[in-house]
Amino acid sequence: MIQIQVAGMKNFQPPPDYSHIQLPERPKLQFKDKVPTYPSNLKPPKMSKRLTFMRGPEPIHTEFIHKQYGIVALCGGRLHSGHIEMIRMTINRKMDPSKMFAVWRIDSPWQPLTRKGQGKRMGGGKGAIDHYVVPIKAGRVIVELGGKCEFEQAFTFLKEVAHILPFKAKATSYELMEAEKIEQQRLKNANINPYTAEYVIRNNMGGCHTWISPSDKKWYFKYV
Repeated sequence: MIQIQVAGMKNFQPPPDYSHIQLPERPKLQFKDKVPTYPSNLKPPKMSKRLTFMRGPEPIHTEFIHKQYGIVALCGGRLHSGHIEMIRMTINRKMDPSKMFAVWRIDSPWQPLTRKGQGKRMGGGKGAIDHYVVPIKAGRVIVELGGKCEFEQAFTFLKEVAHILPFKAKATSYELMEAEKIEQQRLKNANINPYTAEYVIRNNMGGCHTWISPSDKKWYFKYV
């Protein structure tokens, strides 16, 4: 039996250039207070549910500042101090601080949620403050990660954090988000059906205004 050695042509792509990236002095996520600080002479105010704080699309924090990687919310929800601490500890433990850095893109918990004790009778006024949360809207960037690393290195633990959150979220990169925008625009331009949800609601077809919610009239079934 004759063995013939063959040398195939290899074409390895050059590694990306990270020379322009500067790591901050404190690369890890910082601790966020569980309770907001108020002046000593001010009683902590109570607040109603305010579901509008987590309904609809996020108007501001939808892009990556460092144009690398991060976690983006896919729908509305709330984060309390336990969720924030889980995000901080998981990312800080699994990231490489010599090559990576992470920054928060959300505020500390500020919205108070009240609760009455178990077995209490109805009435007696609003209950005491139980804990504080930070409301999140769809499309909000929760945490951002960057540094001298590729997306495959950060995707494993970012995906782990995204799956544990109390609402739908995804680990993504700047390039993937830009590709999604282009694909959405392409599908919108290629659509030949004129009866879109926006057209139907704007023209009150079938008397839909009598049974759809006010939020559907504003966002056309895109956000719950």
